[in-house]
Amino acid sequence: MNNIFEQMLARYDIKTNEQKRNVTHEVMQEITLAGLYRGGFFDKAAFYGGTCLRIFHGLPRFSEDMDFSLIEKDEKFDLESYFPSIIEEFKAAGRDVVITRKEKKKETKVESAFLKDDTAMYDVKFKTDKDIKIKIEVDIDPPLGFITEQKLSLMPFSFMTRCFTLPDLYAGKMHALLFRNWKTRVKGRDWYDFEWYVRHNIPLDFIHFQERSKEFNSMDIDKEMFTSMLKDRLVSTEINMVKRDVLPFVQNPKELEIWSNDYFLQLANRVNFL
Repeated sequence: MNNIFEQMLARYDIKTNEQKRNVTHEVMQEITLAGLYRGGFFDKAAFYGGTCLRIFHGLPRFSEDMDFSLIEKDEKFDLESYFPSIIEEFKAAGRDVVITRKEKKKETKVESAFLKDDTAMYDVKFKTDKDIKIKIEVDIDPPLGFITEQKLSLMPFSFMTRCFTLPDLYAGKMHALLFRNWKTRVKGRDWYDFEWYVRHNIPLDFIHFQERSKEFNSMDIDKEMFTSMLKDRLVSTEINMVKRDVLPFVQNPKELEIWSNDYFLQLANRVNFL
């Protein structure tokens, strides 16, 4: 009989190597969540970001990284204390992994505009294939003002994950879209998620967005300034670069045919504030 990891992979219709890689990442993410749950991690922290949106809300694109936030600031928090639970969960699923601390470049804080110097990042890799990996990070000194909810997973067993609510996930995504310093590589996944929120008429928790922009960027932004900054970014970015970044992660490339700078400008007019 196949092990749990293989059973979880079998839920997907895999046709290409790229799809297999994306699906493998997703199964690794689900097992990591299970390990964190076993260790009691979600008593202190919540899941957010694109991977949370993918796993718990059906976002039709794959994701790589796992982002977490403490629900209260705690500079002494030690993510590594939860690693044995993650490793044991993978072992129970039939795979062996190693978890290594990811060294940040000196310019990381400038590049991301929202990743603090004391945010630790780790890679979870297979022992036998270290090219397959996911990144996990936890903000131990987070901007607050967000709301969480419990979301159910059924694999590799039934458990609950504490997650940001959709309006607060939206706030985090819009902060990333506005302030991420892309340099030569645009993160089109931010744009894809923005489109998803607008299409689903999700309200943006603007108070939490303001908390993030104050804490990470020392900016006090009102709604008018937000809309102006958003439109400036949407109109000034090379749309083909946006498409190229997100294309490996989407299940239906035809979704991107309508994408243009003008299309996204019109989406900006449909942002629904909480």
